Amino acid sequence: MRNTATDAEEWQLALAGDGEAFARIFDRHEQRIFRHSLALVPTLDDAKDVVGITFLEAWRKRASVRFVDDSLLPWLLVTAGHSARNVSRSARRYRDLLERVPPGLTVETIDDDDGPALSALSELTQPHRDVVTLCVIEGLTEAEAAQMLSVPAGTVKSRLHRAKRRLAAQLSPVLANSEVRTPL
Repeated sequence: MRNTATDAEEWQLALAGDGEAFARIFDRHEQRIFRHSLALVPTLDDAKDVVGITFLEAWRKRASVRFVDDSLLPWLLVTAGHSARNVSRSARRYRDLLERVPPGLTVETIDDDDGPALSALSELTQPHRDVVTLCVIEGLTEAEAAQMLSVPAGTVKSRLHRAKRRLAAQLSPVLANSEVRTPL
């Protein structure tokens, strides 16, 4: 008699509402996914993020995950690879952004509590804000954003274009009137 259930059996229990079954799958594969992620991302914290994202994606896509010989591990490893690329890309974009920030830029340049960019973003309609958040802030492609929002890619492209135009119009006066203050 077998003591442990397969991933496929545990998955069926998890789908039926048994949270402990999902926890057993997590416990069974978390270290392997973590080791795999360490080889793919630059930092320990990024590897931890990849593990969390991978299992979140497993649950989010629970109806379409694939098992190989009743094991979820191959699907998790592939998903961890995709997640690691996204995390690395995001970190690279963040570093690139930091390099573009003018030296000596200080907090005093922000005019209001949230800053003009967040204020302008909050004035967009929800669909436009969603597209800006996914494509500009989160770094997803238009196709990825379209899939996440369940709309055609052309809709994402046009919403992004309109949102950028509105943001530019709202921020142009702010940027024209601001001056970068540098420490003496």
